[in-house]
Amino acid sequence: MLKEFREFALKGSVIDFAVGLVIGAAFGAIVTSLVNDIIMPIIGVLLGGVDFATLSIQVGEASIMYGKFIQAIVNFLIIAWVLFLVIKAANRMRKPVAPPEPPGPSAEETLLTEIRDLLKTR
Repeated sequence: MLKEFREFALKGSVIDFAVGLVIGAAFGAIVTSLVNDIIMPIIGVLLGGVDFATLSIQVGEASIMYGKFIQAIVNFLIIAWVLFLVIKAANRMRKPVAPPEPPGPSAEETLLTEIRDLLKTR
């Protein structure tokens, strides 16, 4: 069982998936920082000094933090846009698989075609 697990864990696809997951998490942290620390403060200044991180509504004792929700939506949109661009570029780099050319007529077929054509001319 240990041998089977090692073979599974060391397959290329599993390792590629793990690397992609780690890079994706790091990219998510970068995008979160970009949105929280750069984009949202600029948008807040343009909207008259609004701090999205503190936007909330009090409902009884609960605080609904809709500003953080707006930041999460912006994070999602940026990540989705970047993934769209990456997938589009990867699809463009793939070479389309051309269908194989149909095989030409065999020597026997060619000979029979010539005989047919000779019989038609007589």
